Amino acid sequence: MTGPGACSVQDVPSLTAQAGEVVVDVARVGVCGTDVEFFTGHMAYLHDGHAAYPMRLGHEWCGVVSQTGDGVDPGWTGRRVVGDTMLGCGDCPRCRSGRQHVCESRSEVGIRNGRPGALAEQLAVPASSLLWLPDGVDDVAGAMVEPGANALRAAAGAGAGDGSRVLVLGPGTIGLLAAGFLRAAGAEVHALGHTEASLAFARQLGLDGAWSAAQLPPLHFDAVIDASNAAELPALALELVEPGGRVVYIGLADTPSAIDTRTLALKDVTAVGVLSGSPALADTIERYARGDVDPRPLVAATVGLSDVGAVLEGWRPCDAGPGPKVQVDPRR
Repeated sequence: MTGPGACSVQDVPSLTAQAGEVVVDVARVGVCGTDVEFFTGHMAYLHDGHAAYPMRLGHEWCGVVSQTGDGVDPGWTGRRVVGDTMLGCGDCPRCRSGRQHVCESRSEVGIRNGRPGALAEQLAVPASSLLWLPDGVDDVAGAMVEPGANALRAAAGAGAGDGSRVLVLGPGTIGLLAAGFLRAAGAEVHALGHTEASLAFARQLGLDGAWSAAQLPPLHFDAVIDASNAAELPALALELVEPGGRVVYIGLADTPSAIDTRTLALKDVTAVGVLSGSPALADTIERYARGDVDPRPLVAATVGLSDVGAVLEGWRPCDAGPGPKVQVDPRR
């Protein structure tokens, strides 16, 4: 991608694994809302100096290790893997305490500080960022580990279990995966959306209720997760949650959102922010492998690299399913 709305498939030299790194032959990559923000030029990192064109997108990926660099266990070769998007400096207090995903100097694969992403036939990443994929997690599910980990953290932040009622604002990929993890924990889960197609798909996945704003019944919600990109919904989440409940903010809007902290205090609500799935990647793989949540129905279509620009503009293949996610197979 060389600028807003400007992207192409280019031939580049094959990669050679550097010290401490591996080269991965990419099998699947998910196209994410963050990628769309880079395509439109609205992504905040473009304006605060953390990202610049030209750049290679792609941070939801899986593949097979084809090379290992010096200092890397050669046993990684031939393994199916996913990798952490967030690559911390490794030396600061945040990294040393296991919070590399909020390291001030971090790189983010396909997103931040020039680290090339996975929308390519090959990807180079640190071996320390890898996680092994078991046979029970296929390539489609493997490229859903990164969004799934974000969703799992959002679901955990809701603090909801058996008998709880949770409302998810935004039935997109993160919202629906969070709903799946919550349902697996025994919660009653509802979704609020604005298109009938997305609500119908949420019902198809077995949610207890899928509503438009006009249809939402006067239920009591123990937790509300905002997984949308609408600037007005963080305040609605706070309005709808029960006193003493929890609100989780994982969606990001193009413009600043506002909540009234007086309401937050007077309702005794706990607010949780989720930036990254990094702390939940391994747990997500385990839950996919044992069948707690199946992310594959959310994938509407798989396309080749030459179709990525059209997908970023909003195109979907004519045979696409109802799910919100499009994946890319770079080998096509």
